[in-house]
Amino acid sequence: MALDATQTIYGSFGEVWMDGQWISNAKSFEAVGEISKEEVKRSGTRIVGHKTTDVTYTGTLTNFKVTSQFIQKIGKVGTDRGKPFVTEIIGKLADPESVGAERVRLKGVQFDRIPLMKFEVGSIVEEELPFTFSGYELLDKIS
Repeated sequence: MALDATQTIYGSFGEVWMDGQWISNAKSFEAVGEISKEEVKRSGTRIVGHKTTDVTYTGTLTNFKVTSQFIQKIGKVGTDRGKPFVTEIIGKLADPESVGAERVRLKGVQFDRIPLMKFEVGSIVEEELPFTFSGYELLDKIS
């Protein structure tokens, strides 16, 4: 059966929500779980096995810069007694022509750096926000 090209998912229908608010200036979003494995050398064979040992959840949110919101929220950790900014993010991808897509809730999101300033003359300013998270939940399949 051939692929129906009209049902491929188009990224422009992606949305990012943080603490119940739509991040309307989001340009790109990625969340992944990196699986760590250790090699297991076995007797009687040259074939090395693999044992899963850890999973590390990381991601990146890239925004068009329109406010100092993330400097203010993430930057609190940079003070003497500041607490890290911990939040939840929901990523949604729902192209109306596709067969289905998902909503994924990321739990315990903590950003890895404070986006103080970055620009290039003649270009729209973007801020790249790498993060880690402690787990996820597939909320529902959108059909």
